[in-house]
Amino acid sequence: MTSISRSALPLSAVRVLDFGQYIAGPAVAMILGDLGATVVHVDPPAGPLWDNPANAILNRNKLIVSIDLKTEEGLEQAKALVAQADIIVENFRPGVLARLGIDFAALRKARPELITLSIPGFASNDQLRRDWRAFETVIAASSGVFTDMGLNRVLMGINPSFSPLPLASAYGTMLAASATVLALQARERTGHGDHIEVPLASAVMEGLSYNSIQIDEYPLRYKTQREREIERRRREGLPMDMSYDELQEFLDPFYRSYMCSDGRMFYVVCPSHKNHAKRCLQTLGLYDELVAEGLREEEDTYLPVSEWSSDVSLGVYPLPKYWADKIAGRMKEVFLTKTAAEWERIFGEGLFPGAPQRWLKEWIADDHAKAAGLMIEVEDPILGRMIQPGPMAWLQESGEAMLTPQPRTWGRFPDALAKLSESKGPTLFAPTTNVPGGWLDGVKVLDLCNVIAGPHSVAYLARFGAEVIKIDPAKPLYDCWNTVIFGMSHMRGKQSALLNIGSPDGRVVFEELVRSVDIVVWNATDRQVKAMGLDAENLKALNPQAIFCQLDCFGGVRTGPRTDYLGYDDLVQSATGIMLRFGGSMQTPEEHAHVGTIDVMCGFGAALGVAAALYQKSRTGIVGRPRTSLSALTGLAQIPFCYDYQGRRPFDEPAGRETRGYDAMSRLYQTASGDYLLLCASEADLPRFEKVEGLRGLPSMPASDREIYLAQAFMTAPAETWQQRLLQADIGVSLCENIETIRSRSARIADGRPGTDRGSYSFSIFPDHPSGHTVTQLDPFAIRPAVGKVTAVAPAEKYGASTRSVLKDLNYTDAEIDRLIASGTISETWSSQYLPS
Repeated sequence: MTSISRSALPLSAVRVLDFGQYIAGPAVAMILGDLGATVVHVDPPAGPLWDNPANAILNRNKLIVSIDLKTEEGLEQAKALVAQADIIVENFRPGVLARLGIDFAALRKARPELITLSIPGFASNDQLRRDWRAFETVIAASSGVFTDMGLNRVLMGINPSFSPLPLASAYGTMLAASATVLALQARERTGHGDHIEVPLASAVMEGLSYNSIQIDEYPLRYKTQREREIERRRREGLPMDMSYDELQEFLDPFYRSYMCSDGRMFYVVCPSHKNHAKRCLQTLGLYDELVAEGLREEEDTYLPVSEWSSDVSLGVYPLPKYWADKIAGRMKEVFLTKTAAEWERIFGEGLFPGAPQRWLKEWIADDHAKAAGLMIEVEDPILGRMIQPGPMAWLQESGEAMLTPQPRTWGRFPDALAKLSESKGPTLFAPTTNVPGGWLDGVKVLDLCNVIAGPHSVAYLARFGAEVIKIDPAKPLYDCWNTVIFGMSHMRGKQSALLNIGSPDGRVVFEELVRSVDIVVWNATDRQVKAMGLDAENLKALNPQAIFCQLDCFGGVRTGPRTDYLGYDDLVQSATGIMLRFGGSMQTPEEHAHVGTIDVMCGFGAALGVAAALYQKSRTGIVGRPRTSLSALTGLAQIPFCYDYQGRRPFDEPAGRETRGYDAMSRLYQTASGDYLLLCASEADLPRFEKVEGLRGLPSMPASDREIYLAQAFMTAPAETWQQRLLQADIGVSLCENIETIRSRSARIADGRPGTDRGSYSFSIFPDHPSGHTVTQLDPFAIRPAVGKVTAVAPAEKYGASTRSVLKDLNYTDAEIDRLIASGTISETWSSQYLPS
């Protein structure tokens, strides 16, 4: 294979100084380094604050230097490095770095082209929490990540429920990395740098935004069996005590795991799509007999259910319980006839989504993961040959250079200074005198995406000023649960047009749209992209200056055996070990908690790729093709344990339904008020407990007795009392909040502001939402630039509402538009109701 130099990477010559510790800060700098930046990482004299083999991943492509910022010499050394940097990254509590002498505001006043990035646990304008010791689990507990963690756990009475996935850091990393590169490309136009704050608490809320939306008078047709059962039990005062096996019978047959002949579970995710469920049943040999028994496919599922010819329609989620039970019973029998690997090939080649349940250790060694570059080998100087996650986002033309990163190295201050000095930074224009607007003002985007990851990436770009046209089929491929419900989040700030791209006239309109934009985004496999004529050669003929961003499920820098397999968030969870860790065994896999766990993260990855391509184009004129995938982002979501090397400790991270944390000093505890508290402390914190009333005996106690001692102690006072006592001793702690409470406490009537001024949590209530329902949604507030403008994007319009105006902008007359509507080439609506009842 042709060797590609790192100098071909889009961020070549960009210089980064990384003061980060733990995950988020170092991970952002790692991603910038993967994309070609020169990176120096600063550790304190005693070494990194987080002792984990994952540091080998987080510090690849970096020179590590030890500097004591508390000494005059160390501060002068740090300032000398700062003077050579384009980007500076830190993730301490607000104000910490400034107190040590590295004041971003002062630095940017002297050098307005500088880009500085702060990633605190809680927002600097969050007066309640800004000074908390914001460890990963503290942020998760405070942000509702552990409470009401998925319908399964609620029904099983396991609430709150612990997970070791560092979601706050993972979302924060991708938001911060994409924002930093967006600011970098905007600097090419304005000469202005920026200071960007990305609070991890706000980032995780954005990651879970599809779970926090509230739609008043939510139609019954969209409620699953599990949601109805939760409501019934709460209404009748019944306990949440379902067993795992009982719970499985409340799942949709096209959205659950099945046991195969080899004892491995296989996860089927075929709901909502017009063809996937049908292809699945036909392949299993069940379709004809079920149709004979009365299974129907409604022609128009966007009609109110009261107008259907039957009570069921294949391809609509959720199915009624009668049909769900009947279909699942037949599917169970068929899956037992083949191995999970056989089913994976059948589903993949048959073009409908399904994947075996695998453990993370299996995924790390998987043939596709290695072949595609989703897992790569790095010769670490301490750990030896190490398998690490591959790049999170890349440009198709230069991605090969990212598969052979330099292992972390150590040096002295002169080495670090020389490394940054030798990298000739980009030549910049003098800053413009007018105040810059959004980072993407004037950029036009064509969004061809569906479900969550792709359309969410484009919705994210819209808040920075991008003008977005969203294209969907004239007749929908997905049911309205998938389009309208999800679309209320990812259609914000977009114009919606409905177009049959496959028709001759529709193709003409489509090509005119492609010629009119700067960026095209589509979540599709290579096979689909080529069939649509959006491969590099054909797109160049249409619009040689257009950046095409592609997202898919299993793709990597290289082509692997499963690159063209279809898939969704849930399938990547099953394929990469997330579901087995959460469930605890091959017999009890569970989807991880919330909707869009990896989807939204991947969306931010696509935005990062777009930003990198825009920067490269502005610097070199080269038009790159950014790519990312759901599978690529699972490495970041599991980074504390997503690696392997000879001598590695067992894969024994917390797993299963009964886990409450890592150890006695870092786990969930129930208190006298019945509420749960998340304690996050370490051995080094033991002296602090001597100041905590009711816990002064802990420091002298054997480690084996701590859990019982703490469990009994916490039952002597309410959760709020314990939180106050522990915070006064500067110990990591948080109440286990739930999203509903956070939303109600942080919501206001929509006022046209993005919520960046409202602390760590901010929601807007839209009483006049276009849907006719009152809708409460998270604000677009996790990215907080000092210079660039963030827009409070408009609520999602009805699908098709802008079809006519989009075509008029292409100079079509009303008569021509009416003709295209009559021929079925375009449509102005899918349904009479915004949210079909």
